[in-house]
Amino acid sequence: MDQLALLLILLLGAVVTVPLGERLGLPAPVLMTLAGIVLAFVSWVPNVEIPPDFILPLVLPPLLYASVQRTSWRQFAANRRPIFLLAVALVFVTTAAVAAVAGSVVPGLPIAAAVALGALVAPPDPVAATAVAGSLGLPRRLVSILEGEGLFNDVTAIVLYHVAIAAAVSGTFSWPSAVGQLVLSGVVAVAVGLALGWLTNKLMGLLGEATLQTGLTLLVPFVSYVLAEELLGSGVLAVLTTALYLAEHAADADDVQGRITGQAFWQIVDTLVTGVAFGLIGLELHNVFGTSEGRELQMFGWGATVVAVVVGVRLVWLLPATWVAKKLHKRRDYDEDIPTTWRETVVMWWSGMRGVASVALALAIPLKTDSGDPFPARDEIIFIAFCVIMATLVVQGLTLPWLVRRLGVRADTDAERAVERELAVRAAGAAKRRLKEIEEVEELPEDVQERLHRGAFDIGARISPDIVDDERRERYAKRVDRLKAVQRIQREMMSAARHEVLAARSEPGADPEIVDRVLHHLDVRSLRS
Repeated sequence: MDQLALLLILLLGAVVTVPLGERLGLPAPVLMTLAGIVLAFVSWVPNVEIPPDFILPLVLPPLLYASVQRTSWRQFAANRRPIFLLAVALVFVTTAAVAAVAGSVVPGLPIAAAVALGALVAPPDPVAATAVAGSLGLPRRLVSILEGEGLFNDVTAIVLYHVAIAAAVSGTFSWPSAVGQLVLSGVVAVAVGLALGWLTNKLMGLLGEATLQTGLTLLVPFVSYVLAEELLGSGVLAVLTTALYLAEHAADADDVQGRITGQAFWQIVDTLVTGVAFGLIGLELHNVFGTSEGRELQMFGWGATVVAVVVGVRLVWLLPATWVAKKLHKRRDYDEDIPTTWRETVVMWWSGMRGVASVALALAIPLKTDSGDPFPARDEIIFIAFCVIMATLVVQGLTLPWLVRRLGVRADTDAERAVERELAVRAAGAAKRRLKEIEEVEELPEDVQERLHRGAFDIGARISPDIVDDERRERYAKRVDRLKAVQRIQREMMSAARHEVLAARSEPGADPEIVDRVLHHLDVRSLRS
């Protein structure tokens, strides 16, 4: 088996594990990691040969961009305090704790290398957190915090990692230089992200066609990441900035086809890239065990110690941080998402899984220092990092659904339905106001006016039937039944038309281009009906 065949197997697994995970009640990323572990120990499966420098720029940009599509800048702004406590402060605390413990238990591990280890295992993976937690029906506020933490912690951790690696390679360290690098990285990333977001928004209007716009959005995350990195900025922060800008400014309410096309496309990208990334994590175990050289038990002991530190520090930090957030939330009445019970805090603690970013950073550790000596304890750092990744991703990922069920943490469906009802009323009200404006300037037949008013009412009733009284709801239900019957017959009619057009494609002398154009017309009409 060659590398291409292995990639195709991972892509197939990424698709298959989604329905399989739904049936088993397990997150698809965890299943892909387990599948990668199994493949890693099969003799005919080759070792993964992806240059470490390619993993971050190839995997993170599309996944981060897809994650941002599910949120907004206003949501981040409202949750800035809990996100800061998790994404920035907790990364620093975890890095310091891991560096102190690892430096004392691993022989010959210098402080700079220990800090690099702490930085690469500090950030919970944004893909793992959202993919696992988002599929369990958790309260939206918890998912929002996990998304914000996952999206912003990489920025802090990667900068810390680069500073520590530079110190280990050169043998020197300067606090002013480190702080300057952090500030420069953030400023450059935000500038690149905003500029590219503005330019992309302008290009969207020029392209017009939905397929071209979707193709542009595929390129934008990679360009933003690479350009920021080339200018000594944070590629991750640049992607986040670009994606948030586009989410706020590139929305066209009337671009129905573009919105449907883009959402479907990014769901596919998210599924495939996520599956491949977590499959690679499992496959890398084969290479990691090759570095142990008969010291498996000793290195497992080091790994277990660091795992305990990573998991324990998160719990110890979350308990007071959540308490402080609650106090400030009540005192200042901020509109922010915070855990409201100890059960939600426990779920947040157990959701701190490590993944793709930690793998890439571990594998990107240089082989040698500037003096030509081997990088200190490189094999030990990689082994310990994978212990942390496997323990948190597999153990926590497999047990998180059970923990959520055991604690009874569920989304507040009543509150969600209330918001849905409010939006339904607003949507129906906007339609009625527009219809009234049209009636003032146009003379419409009475039967047409009645039909249009009924349609304006149906807009809200379709979204949330609870907004109308029982009698009107019953009349609406009868109309819906009749409409469903009409739509069923229309679907059958359109299906017969499509089959006839497709049959003409294989007839002698048929022009495939013309046939496909007619079929596209029928497909678009089917979506609108």
